Amino acid sequence: MNRRSFLDNSTRAALAAALLPMASCQSTTSSDAKAEDSSSQSADASGPVNDFVLHEATVADLQARMAKGTETARSLCQHYLKRIEALNAAGPKLRAVIETNPDALSIADALDKERKAGKLRGPMHGIPVLIKDNIDTADQMLTTAGALALEGNRAAQDAFIVKQLRAAGAVILGKTNLSEWANFRSTRASSGWSSRGGQTRNAYVLNRSPSGSSSGSGTAAAANLCAVAVGTETDGSVVSPASSSGLVGLKPTIGLLSRSGIIPISSTQDTAGPMTRSVRDAAVLLGAMTGADPADATTRTAPAARLDYTAGLKPDALKGQRLGVEKQHLQGPPAASALLKAALEVLRQQGATIVEVEIEKYTNPLNEAEFDVLLYEFKDGVNRYLAGANAPVKTLADVIAYNRKNAEKAMPYFQQEILEMAEKTDGLGSAKYRAAVQKTVAGARKALNDALQQNQLAAIVGITSGPSWCIDLVNGDYSTGVSFSSPAAMAGYPHLTVPMGQVHGLPVGLSFVGAAYQEAQLLALGYAYEQASKLRKAPELRPSIL
Repeated sequence: MNRRSFLDNSTRAALAAALLPMASCQSTTSSDAKAEDSSSQSADASGPVNDFVLHEATVADLQARMAKGTETARSLCQHYLKRIEALNAAGPKLRAVIETNPDALSIADALDKERKAGKLRGPMHGIPVLIKDNIDTADQMLTTAGALALEGNRAAQDAFIVKQLRAAGAVILGKTNLSEWANFRSTRASSGWSSRGGQTRNAYVLNRSPSGSSSGSGTAAAANLCAVAVGTETDGSVVSPASSSGLVGLKPTIGLLSRSGIIPISSTQDTAGPMTRSVRDAAVLLGAMTGADPADATTRTAPAARLDYTAGLKPDALKGQRLGVEKQHLQGPPAASALLKAALEVLRQQGATIVEVEIEKYTNPLNEAEFDVLLYEFKDGVNRYLAGANAPVKTLADVIAYNRKNAEKAMPYFQQEILEMAEKTDGLGSAKYRAAVQKTVAGARKALNDALQQNQLAAIVGITSGPSWCIDLVNGDYSTGVSFSSPAAMAGYPHLTVPMGQVHGLPVGLSFVGAAYQEAQLLALGYAYEQASKLRKAPELRPSIL
């Protein structure tokens, strides 16, 4: 969840845009964070980063190695587990992984036996995957949304997308850290911090934010702690950390992926999504997670399950396409706008026609109503989830009471204002709630549909988010001037981000937003841009930009 889209006031945003995008990160973090900064600066990161045997390996690369017999599912897991051990809690202390799966190697062994017997489940067979710690797994791992209040919560059954991943042959390697409660706890939270997992770091510059709330999934995939990762999004929580971590991130259409077994914020806007180092890997991972789920009615309107999203990935997919560009982003923060203008030139060189459009002019006024929707749906959804969970807390009110009683551990840096606001809502039958849903969904869809249809566009492009800000456990997150997550989030439409360059070593992504269930088209466009630009650079775990 990207709180910045509707919680920033004009003073903070102006200050951030003027002073802070490239500021050095000093004096605002806690003494514990400073101690970690010191240790990370003294760590020799060059070896683990540059010498890793699976460095930047794609799903196809890993499958080729297993086919040749130079690697097995077990050996892949062992390589990634060793790297997690070296970089997660030790060395640079990325804190991207909240726990690893004790059953990973035995699962890998079973999949290796299947391979040896000639049974291959598909392109994900034997591939190690990290998933966000708000997604249920019926195994020895916990599902806590990063919250100490949910410690001990072992799910009785897998989330539907986890069932699909296991059926496709993926190895669930572990759970990733996240912004606690998916960034829906405090108005001054630090993205990537949770009371259970601590502060996740940005793999490119360690004292910069990984963004959120799928912070751990972003950092883990960027730093090659896994083959691919899964995040979740309500508004920005896949695409923003993907942008900040030099990744491809896809927020699918609401209804393409089941939400059952995922700790919720919003039934209107929640979805899981792939976070990978290449567009092709995102397409493979997306296909493995799709499917109609009787427990999530939204999936009944989705296209046929398990589509091959790789089929349309061709280098010339941009030829003859019309793309809109968000006009405001062309006059945004200079460094990010320069990257966008360079990306537009690449798109033109590949045969695309670019026209200027205005989307945020119509969607920005919807932010307050969107926040109301999320407050109402969060209380309803969390109460439903906790009622059937194995957690010691059974309601949102219980969570709030736990945090107050255990404030020293649960709330050492910031409070729980958003949880308390949600608890005060009066139910989904409220006229205020119904009006807010209608305003946000209809308003966002009209803005996007009008732009797409009137201009005959295949997609709309823009800056996914600005370069990462400094980690600040005292004041929380701040804006670096631009974000394009909300229009697609409120409309429930798909949103793909692809690396488009760096600002002082901090990645920035290019967004492709399209109409409902146009994931295949967005992936094709993003693939053609990726192949023409090739702007992903692996992180070097730099302590600072200075």
